[in-house]
Amino acid sequence: MPTVATTASTAAMTANRSQKSLPIPLVSAYWEAMVTLADVQAARERLRGIAHVTPVLTSRTLDGMVGLKVFCKMESFQRGGAFKFRGAYNAMAQLSPDQRTRGVLTYSSGNHAAALALAGSLFACPVTVVMPSDAPAVKKAATEGYGGEVVLYDRAEQSREALGRRLAEEKGLTVIPPYDHPHIVAGAGTTAMELLESCPDLDAVVVPCGGGGLLGGCSLTAKALRPGIKVYGVEPEAGDDAARSMASGKLETVDNPQTIADGARTPSLSELTFGLAQKHVDGIVTVSDAELLQATRFMWERMKCVVEPTGVLGLAAVMTGKLATSSQRVGVVVSGGNADVKALSALW
Repeated sequence: MPTVATTASTAAMTANRSQKSLPIPLVSAYWEAMVTLADVQAARERLRGIAHVTPVLTSRTLDGMVGLKVFCKMESFQRGGAFKFRGAYNAMAQLSPDQRTRGVLTYSSGNHAAALALAGSLFACPVTVVMPSDAPAVKKAATEGYGGEVVLYDRAEQSREALGRRLAEEKGLTVIPPYDHPHIVAGAGTTAMELLESCPDLDAVVVPCGGGGLLGGCSLTAKALRPGIKVYGVEPEAGDDAARSMASGKLETVDNPQTIADGARTPSLSELTFGLAQKHVDGIVTVSDAELLQATRFMWERMKCVVEPTGVLGLAAVMTGKLATSSQRVGVVVSGGNADVKALSALW
């Protein structure tokens, strides 16, 4: 039987993926206690000297466009090209030697897959990844380049969780999910910790939202370090489950959302990440694919940084003025840079 390195929410979520909404209570002490600032601080120590301390970039052109001081935390410069390395390494570092010898399994459209494969190469741990057949070729190549074994599936026909469970059972693998895990969330939270160390006087932090691991980790960290700071999440219009969940107070789902933000094509938050969002996030807004392309192109052309559409969800919200905030100094997490350059260029 596999070891599942996950929270109790995963099984409950998997059983209910087809439902349009899942009634759950407001955040409880249980979910709040699953990840704390102490966990983020411990993750920071595990990552010290391993993960990159990514740069914070500014642009006078951008500031002039939006009428704010914007500070971009560039996780596109992280190992593996995305923030995901933080959580993947933090989770793998806490496995037993036997678990590492047997190997781990995850399901991911790309960035978590590559990050876990990279972490596995550092720990000599075999990594199997269940990946959708329509995942960007650059992310599949990166995962395999780091030594990961990729198992493709049709996201319109198959459940990645069900396929992952079957493979894990057959091989005795430990499952490390992409966001529904306290070690993943704590690792992601180190992003906000670094940002606030570089820019301690921010009024707000804006974070991309897919499954909610990055948003959950960054929001709890930012609020713990700066109780008065505002934290906003941003997701694609086609995958607006988090925004609707926050509005309704229950966990909403979107089946197979169609968006160029492939890293945010998750059907829903988890109970863990939704609980953290309810506790710490001040609001969630959505942006269109056209707005994501505009933000991506701005980053490429004006800031000379290759980023992916998912990575600029937060920047797109700032550039379009969708955040109803009086904040003047805004930190924006740019979550990744694993872009299919040829495919994106064809859309402009």
